[in-house]
Formats: sequence, structure tokens, C-alpha cells
Amino acid sequence: MAVGDAGSGARTAKMIVTIDGPAGSGKSTAARKLAARLHIPYLDTGAMYRVVTLAALEDGLDLGDESALYALAVGAPFELDCRPTHVRVTLRGQDVTEEIRSMRVNDSTPYIAASPGVRQVLVDKQRDIARRLGRLVTEGRDQGSVAFPEADMKFFLTASLEKRAERRYHELLAEGNEDVTLAGVLDNLRRRDLTDAARSVAPLVEPAGAVRIDTTHLSIQQVVEQMIGHLRCAGLISAAEAADASSPAHA
Repeated sequence: MAVGDAGSGARTAKMIVTIDGPAGSGKSTAARKLAARLHIPYLDTGAMYRVVTLAALEDGLDLGDESALYALAVGAPFELDCRPTHVRVTLRGQDVTEEIRSMRVNDSTPYIAASPGVRQVLVDKQRDIARRLGRLVTEGRDQGSVAFPEADMKFFLTASLEKRAERRYHELLAEGNEDVTLAGVLDNLRRRDLTDAARSVAPLVEPAGAVRIDTTHLSIQQVVEQMIGHLRCAGLISAAEAADASSPAHA
């Protein structure tokens, strides 16, 4: 797996910010917005599990075959181009950034995410990305608890199940998935919550020391402003950087 360079504008000082939470909590959008406002790369770790899922489906693998999934995760030719505003994903030379968001992949991703071998391979890749980039905002379900327990700042986003389903439903519609229903998305999230919380390897938990933000009644701008405030209070960004990140030009 290769990873893109954020560009010469990235700062050299190291800073890892993790954002964890269940699907639909707003963590992906918040991570992109925060990274863009801070001018540092954004890592969507969910995309890594999704692209491995897509590869497994394309290869016709048994999603319960642990050894086959591990071998696929180790050797799958996928690449992530991590930028402050987006992550582009390619598999076997093809751009699959949109395809990995399909309901077909959604429904099968929990099997891949529950694989101990796959999780270890991808966590190692995530740490390698962080070492290469130095500064990044990374989001997922185990970033502050497993991948980066010593992160400079950890956030845990949550929201009601109904609000999360509503958000995910509109995201899928915007991505061209016209066959989805709100009831279907609600059921998918409910099942994923149970699977994520019950799995034996890296279950979804609130990381120790994380700042908890309930996004149910917050706009994405309000969520990001809270994050910037916490980073400023922790001394991870200067007053000038905080002011620049909160300026209208970045809203």
C-alpha cells in the first residue's frame, strides 16, 4: 500500500489528532473539516477496511476465511492519497473512492473489520502513514484506543441512532445510491453498533482521555469549533493558528 504526500505546505512538527465514534456520528466530516482548517492531512481509516472488503468481494473470498482475509490485507494493491480535504482510494490501479461507499460494501465491511489479522495489518499501515506524514487528523473506531493511544489529542463523537441514520441516508443518496431506504440504513447501523461493540478485537469504545462530543444537535461547524478550542487549550496550536482556522475563509 502506498500513501500520498500532503505536499510541501505541511508543517514539520508532529501532531496526531484522533477522532473515533460510531457510523453517522459525524466523525468523517469533522475530520475532513478539521484537517482542512489546520492544513494537515486527513486519514479515513474506514476507507482502508472498505477497500479490503471490495477486494475480497471482487476476488470471491469467503468473508469468514481468516487466513485468506489476512493474506489479502497484506498483499492487496491499494493506495490512499491523504489530503487535508479528502482521501482518494485506488485498488489495482482503479479509483474506487466512490465504489467503496456502496451498500454492497457497507453490508460486508463488518466481517472484514472483525478479522483480527486484517485489523493488525491495517493498524500497522495506519501507524506507518502517521510516521511518514508527521501531522494528521485520523478517524475511525479504534484510533485513540488501539492505533494511537498516545495521540496528542483524542476526540470521541457520538449522536442518537436516529440522527446518525438520517445523516448516513442523505450521504448515500448524495453519492448516487438511489436504492437505499432510511429504514434500511437504520437497520444497518443498529447491526453495526452491536457488531462493533461486541467484537473481541478492538471493540468500539470511548478512548481513555478522549474529549466526548455529542453531535446530535450540533452543526458540523460547531463541532469543529469545539475541537479547535480544545486543541488551543491543550497548547497544540497557537492562538494565531486557532484564529486562522476559525476565520470566515475556512468556514
